[in-house]
Amino acid sequence: MTTYLAAIGLILAILLFGIVVQRFYQLFARRHPELGPFRDAGKGCGSCSAGSGCSGGSCDNPR
Repeated sequence: MTTYLAAIGLILAILLFGIVVQRFYQLFARRHPELGPFRDAGKGCGSCSAGSGCSGGSCDNPR
């Protein structure tokens, strides 16, 4: 039973750590706009899930 609870706690801690890292990344991207736009996981440029981020020129900068 202890192993089961430890595994649940470890998975929860890893998920919460991932959320904290993502929030820090958003904050960093907001404070440093010269480094480029914030890239949301699973959407747009840099994400090729289901081909949505790699086709159609989603990374093109209109100039």
